[in-house]
Amino acid sequence: MALPKIEHPVFTLKVPSTQKNVKFRPFLVKEEKLLLMAKASEQEADLLQAIKQVVNNCAIDKIDIDKFSLFDIEYLFLRIRAQSVNNIVSVSYKDFEDNNIYDFDIDLNEVEVQFPETVDKTIQITDKVGIVMKYPDASLYNDKEFLQSGDEAFYQLILRCIEKFYDADGVYSAKNVPMKEIEDFVENLDVKTFDKVRDFMTSQPKLHYEIKYKNTLGNERKIELSTLTDFFTLR
Repeated sequence: MALPKIEHPVFTLKVPSTQKNVKFRPFLVKEEKLLLMAKASEQEADLLQAIKQVVNNCAIDKIDIDKFSLFDIEYLFLRIRAQSVNNIVSVSYKDFEDNNIYDFDIDLNEVEVQFPETVDKTIQITDKVGIVMKYPDASLYNDKEFLQSGDEAFYQLILRCIEKFYDADGVYSAKNVPMKEIEDFVENLDVKTFDKVRDFMTSQPKLHYEIKYKNTLGNERKIELSTLTDFFTLR
């Protein structure tokens, strides 16, 4: 006798970077096992890979997960978690003015992605030469060289976030250029241009949620949450 098939609810989420709607299901025991195993390994790379896998598994519509920006993955994971377990999570923070610990309930459905007010992905180097940047995407979760780059992680991230090069003769995709050539190109940038690249990288869209409260000293306080670990320990 065949066991009965379990039907799961389907819900639609909007991908922040593209504003396209994608259908998802809640995560199941098999996805929770992925998260628990990754958490037990205490390796950040394993945890990131598990989060990516959960989002990919739960997608009903066909998606190319590696093209999603990292903030897309984080946002979608939070929303899927809200549908799968509970949209309310409890967090505690210590106020360093009065040294008291305060407890808060967060509605994950109210978490948004905050985009910078102005961002220019095109960075001009000379009158004819420039680069086009992109936001970090989920393919980084599979990039062992990047994940093991340690103190050079930010610099290595910059190299991987160059999407295109252009000059008077045309436009060239960075994915067709060896990493060593990209690194040599970046190392020969003038400092002012590199500062523009760095500004782009430090002005990434990010998760956003604000907690406002008054401490025992009567002072208005605000906590800004912007990463997955700000919200919970991933179950």
